[in-house]
Amino acid sequence: MYKLFFQLVFTRMDPERAHYAAFRWIRLAARVPVLRTFVAAALAPRYRELRTEALGLRMHGPFGLAAGFDKNAVAIDGMSMLGFDHVEIGTVTGEPQPGNPKKRLFRLVADRALINRMGFNNEGSAAVAERLAARVPVFRTTVGVNIGKTKVVPEAEAAADYVKSTERLAAHADYLVVNVSSPNTPGLRNLQATESLRPLLSAVREAADRTVTGRRVPLLVKIAPDLADEDVDAVADLAVELGLDGIIATNTTIARDALGLNSSPSLTGETGGLSGAPLKERSLAVVSRLYARVGDRITLVGVGGIENAEDAWQRILAGATLVQGYSAFIYEGPSYARAIHKGLAARLAASPYATLADAVGAETRKAVK
Repeated sequence: MYKLFFQLVFTRMDPERAHYAAFRWIRLAARVPVLRTFVAAALAPRYRELRTEALGLRMHGPFGLAAGFDKNAVAIDGMSMLGFDHVEIGTVTGEPQPGNPKKRLFRLVADRALINRMGFNNEGSAAVAERLAARVPVFRTTVGVNIGKTKVVPEAEAAADYVKSTERLAAHADYLVVNVSSPNTPGLRNLQATESLRPLLSAVREAADRTVTGRRVPLLVKIAPDLADEDVDAVADLAVELGLDGIIATNTTIARDALGLNSSPSLTGETGGLSGAPLKERSLAVVSRLYARVGDRITLVGVGGIENAEDAWQRILAGATLVQGYSAFIYEGPSYARAIHKGLAARLAASPYATLADAVGAETRKAVK
C-alpha cells in the first residue's frame, strides 16, 4: 500500500515537501495514545535475540535511524514507534541556520537513492537542547545527538562552535556524534584530516566531560566514504589514540562515476551528497577496513545503502555493532525497520553464531587471517 501511495502521491510532490508531510503524520500518530500503541505493536515487535549492548548502552536491537531525518528532535517517539532501536537526531549546529537555497533534495528513484544539499538546516543547539530537556519519553529508545559546524563560522573557529553545541546538548544525549563529513558545508570535510580532527575531538571530549557529571557520554565521529583508504586508517588510529567510543561509516558521497547510476543525468549531476543503494559497496568496504584496524576496541556503526536485512547482516559480519538507515526508509515506508528486524532474527537463527555480538566482524576476521 505504501509503495502504491509513494508512486501515486509522493513522486508527484517536491521531495522536501513530501518529507515534511510524512514527518507531520508520524508526529501526529505518536501523539495519539491508542494509535501509537497500535502502530508500535504492528511495526516495532521486539526480538530478544537482537538485544544489543553498545557504547555502554542497552538497546532493543542494532538498527537505528541515521541523522538527517529528524534534525530538530521533534519526532523521537514517532520514529521509535516505527521500530527504530535508536534515533540519531541532527545534524545540529551551534547557531540556527536555514540551510542552502531550495531546491535541495532530489530523489533518484531508478537508483533507490537521494541527493541532498540541505546544508544543516536546523533550529540551532540552544533550541534543540531546550526541546530535549522538556521531552517526556513515551517509548524507551536510545537518542544520539549529531553535531556539526555552523556555516558562517570560519574553519579556524570550528572547535569552539562544536564545543558550544556540546555544552548545550551533551547532557541530553545517550551518545554524541561529531559530524565532519557532510559535503554541504564549505570546508567541513577538511576537518577529517587528523591534524585538524585531533584537537577538535579532544575539545569536544573535554567539554562533554566538563558539562556532564555522573556518567561519561560516548563520543563518535562520522566519516565520509570518499576518504582514501590510508585516511580511513589514520582516522581509525586516531580514534583509538583518543579513546573515542565509535566511528560511524559512512556519510553521503560526492562521487558519481563508477556507481552505475540509472537516473537521468539532470538528476545525477545535481551537487550534494548521494545516499542510498549506490553507496552500499563502499560503505561496507569502509566498515570492514575499520574493523580490521581497530577490532573490538571501539564500536563501529554501519550506514549507507542499508536497504534490507541482508544488507544489515553483511554490515554486522563486516564489523558493525550497530547499523542505521535513512534513504531506504523513504522507499520502503513504515514497515522498513520491522522487515530488517525480522530478517536479522532469521539470519542469526540460521547462522553458526550464538548471539548477534558473536557475528560482529566474523567475515572480516576470516579475511585477515
